[in-house]
Amino acid sequence: MGGIVIVGAGQAGASLAAKLRSLGYEGAVTMIGEEPVPPYQRPPLSKTYLLGETSLEQLYLRAPSYWERLGVALKLGAPVTAIDRAAKSVCIQGEHISYDQLALATGSRPRRLPRAIGGHLQGVYTIRTLADVDTMAAEFETGRRLLIVGGGYIGLEAAAVGAKLGLKITLIEMAPRILQRVAAPETSDYFRKVHAAHGVKILEGVWLERLTGEDRVSNAVLSDGSELTVDFVIVGVGITPETLLAQDAGLDIENGIRTDEFGRTSDPAIWAAGDCASFPHQGGHIRLENVGNAIDQAEIVAENMLGAQKVYGAKPWFWSDQYDVKLQITGLNAGYDRIVSRRSEGGAVSFWYYKGDTLLALDAMNDARAYMVGKRLIDAGISPDPAVIANVSIDLKSLLKA
Repeated sequence: MGGIVIVGAGQAGASLAAKLRSLGYEGAVTMIGEEPVPPYQRPPLSKTYLLGETSLEQLYLRAPSYWERLGVALKLGAPVTAIDRAAKSVCIQGEHISYDQLALATGSRPRRLPRAIGGHLQGVYTIRTLADVDTMAAEFETGRRLLIVGGGYIGLEAAAVGAKLGLKITLIEMAPRILQRVAAPETSDYFRKVHAAHGVKILEGVWLERLTGEDRVSNAVLSDGSELTVDFVIVGVGITPETLLAQDAGLDIENGIRTDEFGRTSDPAIWAAGDCASFPHQGGHIRLENVGNAIDQAEIVAENMLGAQKVYGAKPWFWSDQYDVKLQITGLNAGYDRIVSRRSEGGAVSFWYYKGDTLLALDAMNDARAYMVGKRLIDAGISPDPAVIANVSIDLKSLLKA
């Protein structure tokens, strides 16, 4: 068949396929997905979909008929088992599909608890796929006892859903504070108070020793010596890039599938985008796990597959919904040495990350204006005086006119 083959039917794969067509590419496009459903949004899984506020059809990135109209051949429920770089083909279910160019948008997979500490027991879940959430949905009944392992965004979002549905929730985080890997202490403090106000018990600096039960989990033993009776467990301890296929094919791996600044792997006919891709950034290689990166990087890769030679410059953004709080993040906070707080009327709060005099990133809670202004400033490389940011009498929009 030839043409372009995309392995992965998530946000990155779907964005890449759609962009190819919008750029006028008329060759064959085949998108292969391991899951048996068309491309869908993952962020609502641990939020509105789990709450029952978003339907399956609303999750779809596009109606299934869209891909047919676009001339994109979908092969779903069909994991790719091998890449034959010499023959330029991929193997699925014994079938070989040839390609002129191949794009890997294989995403990531959740870290699971080891079997040795009870990770295999029934009632222990991760949140990554539609099937994960569909399987655990029946567990969310008022009064049941939920243990959440991990105080990152996935764990906190699951806690918010559980609290709304009347569950008794304990969340444990082995680091000294929730969100330690991704956010400043100020943001951790903010969300700790929000969850406490909704009855979620958060234990920091505490880890899981083991889960116990016959076939199904019934108890959890913690590092502080306490033991909890639990009805089910959600594990949110991070994700790892899905690189096995690329590694088996001999591609360079560096905390993901290593690419150059254009998204090309160590094989000039193979590209990578999304959670699985490790790309150049400020003298090193980084990998980003968010929707914004999946879309932006995939679209640049689509252009470059058609010869554009555009360098991908990441402009990260991210969001999280917990209760009535909408958190919006822009930029990368690595290396910050100062936090500037801005608290406005009505409960809007934002934390601005500085390294010296340089604005790096922003966390905005129920403050869409701060997020919008901060994103534009960071994207433009503009760093306002921190004293101006902290002064709520100054309209942030005025900074865009300077």
